[in-house]
Amino acid sequence: MKHLAWLLKWMVKAAIFFTLFAFALNNQQDVTVHFFFGTQWRTPMVLLVLVAFAAGLTLGVLAMVPRWWRHRAAARRADSTPAVPEENGPATSMFHHGT
Repeated sequence: MKHLAWLLKWMVKAAIFFTLFAFALNNQQDVTVHFFFGTQWRTPMVLLVLVAFAAGLTLGVLAMVPRWWRHRAAARRADSTPAVPEENGPATSMFHHGT
């Protein structure tokens, strides 16, 4: 079963790779991107799609950074606060093996 899952995972990866490869081969025509003030950029379409994907990925990661920092700070605060012992029993440590 483990071998079958491994094989299925690699087949999905190969299918994605060949699909993207075929996309790249089919989109080699030049496109023109018009910027402001008459500036333009001519490039193959597949390169333009790659640049757009990378820009979206970068913006997504940068948008998540503040949330990651807040989460890390909250986790650090939670680790640094001492555990409050229960009121009904003696304060024991989970690492103490009663001697």
